[in-house]
Amino acid sequence: MINRIIIRSKVLQIVYAQYQRENVDLKLAEKELLFSLQKSYDLYHDLLLLIPHITNVHQKRVDLRKHKYLPSEEEKNPNTRFIKNRFSEQLKRNYPLSKFFNEKGSFWTEESEFVKKLLDQIIESQEYTDYLQTPDDYESDREFWRKIFKQFICGNESLEELLEDRSLYWNDDIEIIETFVLKTIKRFEEQNGMHQDLLPMYKEIEDQTFAINLLKQTFLQGEDHRKRIMKHIDNWDVERVANIDMYIMQMAIAEFLTFPSIPVNVTLNEYIDLAKYYSTPKSGMFINGILDAIASDLKEEKILLK
Repeated sequence: MINRIIIRSKVLQIVYAQYQRENVDLKLAEKELLFSLQKSYDLYHDLLLLIPHITNVHQKRVDLRKHKYLPSEEEKNPNTRFIKNRFSEQLKRNYPLSKFFNEKGSFWTEESEFVKKLLDQIIESQEYTDYLQTPDDYESDREFWRKIFKQFICGNESLEELLEDRSLYWNDDIEIIETFVLKTIKRFEEQNGMHQDLLPMYKEIEDQTFAINLLKQTFLQGEDHRKRIMKHIDNWDVERVANIDMYIMQMAIAEFLTFPSIPVNVTLNEYIDLAKYYSTPKSGMFINGILDAIASDLKEEKILLK
């Protein structure tokens, strides 16, 4: 699940934080990186847990209305399609998700105003009305939650504020983790029951090693990398180069030299995208020019052989 796009972003955040300190602590940086990556995977689980949690809140709400003084006919005989949603029940019983919940608990509480408002929005939505008219089967139940997640949870500003307040490690993760949750919903199959697999923590088995080595080489060879960068920056421009741009280029050079299987153009494109996200609108073009020149130097020196 955690791919190299997330890894590069996390490494950049750790590099930036370390360079704001008086001395770089490589062991601490590595520990923070691995913790940050784990928090991304935790967020994936927490967003999946939101679905059965919403169902539970609705169940309790319906039960309270049913047993209140003088309930209406509708309250005495509520439509239970939402409560008995097969996909939500499968998530609730899912073994890997239950294991996570038992070990780390849940981000969500029944008192959460966000969850209550979200439930209201769902019940009042056209998607909910349409859902009640669909065939009463697993496929319809799963598709309902895929639509709800995409429509009401992805890009939800209140949710983003809630998550960012809870953990600084989630600030830049939310959007991409939401896409992984949507992929997971789509992959679920009824016959897998409680043993349906979730996405693994790392997309590729080598990705954790990639993360640690990228971080280490960014620091260990940092002085040499900065010298190469400065060679291609006019003296007049030195003061104008943002620190974040320097760190992005430093990381890119580390990737050039440490990972021979990653094509140069892939590295260039990934770090240009990082610059667009973390720096100024013009940084991408600037960084592209500098890195392209450095890649040419490295090839001429027979250091970069790819």
